[in-house]
Amino acid sequence: MPRVVVDVMLKPEILDPQGQAVANALPRLGVTDVSSVRIGRRIEIEFSGQPDLDRAREIADKLLANPVIEDYTVRLADAEESTP
Repeated sequence: MPRVVVDVMLKPEILDPQGQAVANALPRLGVTDVSSVRIGRRIEIEFSGQPDLDRAREIADKLLANPVIEDYTVRLADAEESTP
């Protein structure tokens, strides 16, 4: 069944403390070539019929993201990224 994927990320100008914590921990793992990390959310929506991108955007704007501090993208999931 086709899925719609909504990716939600903090806007670039908003501080991401969770991403900073991950970036600060990477050198302890021997990773020194990463300059920045941003953490976001991925939401998958399955519609009972054809996927409706406009409806998914409405859901994202009203429920899944805070448009004041977050950006989101809505797209159809690729077949190879399907989860079991």
